[in-house]
Amino acid sequence: MTGTLKQLRILVVGCGNMGASHAKAYHGIDGFEICGLVSPGESKVTLNNALGDKYDLYDNFEHALETTKPDAVCISTYPDTHESYAIKSFEKGCHVFIEKPVADSVEGAIRVAEAAKNAGKKLVVGYILRHHPSWKTFVDLSHELGKPLVMRMNLNQQSHGNMWNVHRNLMKSLSPIVDCGVHYIDVMCQMTRSKPVQVSAIGARLTEDIPEGNYNYGQLQIRFEDGSVGWYEAGWGPMMSETAFFVKDVIGPKGSVSIVAKEAAGSGKSDSVEAHTKTESLRFHHSGLDKDNNFLKEDTWINLSDEPDHQELCNREQEYFLKAINEDLDLEDHVQDAVNSLRIAFACDESVRTGQIVSLT
Repeated sequence: MTGTLKQLRILVVGCGNMGASHAKAYHGIDGFEICGLVSPGESKVTLNNALGDKYDLYDNFEHALETTKPDAVCISTYPDTHESYAIKSFEKGCHVFIEKPVADSVEGAIRVAEAAKNAGKKLVVGYILRHHPSWKTFVDLSHELGKPLVMRMNLNQQSHGNMWNVHRNLMKSLSPIVDCGVHYIDVMCQMTRSKPVQVSAIGARLTEDIPEGNYNYGQLQIRFEDGSVGWYEAGWGPMMSETAFFVKDVIGPKGSVSIVAKEAAGSGKSDSVEAHTKTESLRFHHSGLDKDNNFLKEDTWINLSDEPDHQELCNREQEYFLKAINEDLDLEDHVQDAVNSLRIAFACDESVRTGQIVSLT
C-alpha cells in the first residue's frame, strides 16, 4: 500500500492486551516501523520476546517520546493517562491512535480533540466494532426495520485471573458502562441516526476489591429524539453470571436483527476479548403477517464469510490509521462521534451516582 511512502515510526505505549495486539499489527504491516515499546512493568519484555526481541524498551513515556522522536504514537494504557499522553504526543508533532475511551472525562476528550486539530495531526480512536464486517452489516440491516428502534445489548464478563486484575485497575478511573459502554452507545447512535435526549442508569458494587463509591455492575437506558430506546448492561468480576453475557439485537416495526454467536457465547468465554467481537451469524426476523397472522417470510440467516479474529480486527484498525495519515482522511466526524459517545456514557455514570434521570438536551 505504501510503495514510495516512508515507514512511519510508531511508539507503542501500553503493552497489555490491546497494546500487544496493536504492536503485532504494526510489526506485520508494511508502512509502520516500531521505534519503541513502553510500559512500567514486564509486559513490554514479554511482548518484545513475542516479536523477536527487535525493539527498544522504555519504562517512561515522556523519556521514550523525547528519545525516539516518533511520527505516531499508539496509546493503550489505562484511561487516566490517555489525555496527557495524547496531548504530549500532538505537541511533539505526532499522529495518535488511542484506545477508547479518548479520556477519563468529557472535558479531557474535548481537549484531546482540540490538540489534534491544533497540531494538524490525525487522531484515530479504537472503536474496533466499526471495522468488523458483520457488525457493519448489523448496523446496515437495522436501517431496514423502520422506526422507532429498540436496541438490547450487553457484555457481562465473569472475569478472573489476570482479567480481574485488568478490570480492577480499570475501575480505579472508569466504570464498566463507561469503559465498555462507549462501543455499544456508538453502535446505537449509528443505528438510530437520531439525537440521544435522555439517559437513566443503575449500578451496584458487588465486591470490596474496588474503591468505595465505585461499582462493577451497571445498566444504562437511552431515549432518542425519534422515539428509539436502547439498553446496555455490563458487569465485571468473578461473581458475574454467564447465563446471558452476549445479547446483541435490534427490534423495529418491520422485524428484528440479532447476532447469534453460539460458540463465542459458550461457558468460560465471557472474559475473552476474542469472544467479544465474534458474530458467527446474523438472524434477520421479518414481522410481516398474512390474514391469519402467520408470518409471510421465514427468518433469514446471514453467515458472512469474512469473520476476522481479534488480531485481524486490530490489523484492520491500524491499516485504517495508516490510510488516514497517508491519504489525509477527514476524521472530524470520527473524532466527534468518539467524544459524543463518551459524553453519553458519562451522563449514564452520573445517573448511577445520583439516582436521577439525566437530560442530554
